[in-house]
Amino acid sequence: MQGQNRANIKAGLEVGVVTKEDQRSGEITNGIVKQILTNSAHHPHGIKVRLTSGKVGRVKAIYKAQE
Repeated sequence: MQGQNRANIKAGLEVGVVTKEDQRSGEITNGIVKQILTNSAHHPHGIKVRLTSGKVGRVKAIYKAQE
């Protein structure tokens, strides 16, 4: 899973995250990273980010950089 390392994530990336309320279902929400919220270099459940839509979740997939 690429979303576990902070070095792989930057503002502007298109990612898939799981929000707190979707943890049980595992539903992925797609969006663009606005801010990285996790301070540590690695997190086993994914780095926590805020999307441009305002939603907060842990990165489960990295799709592509914003062009």
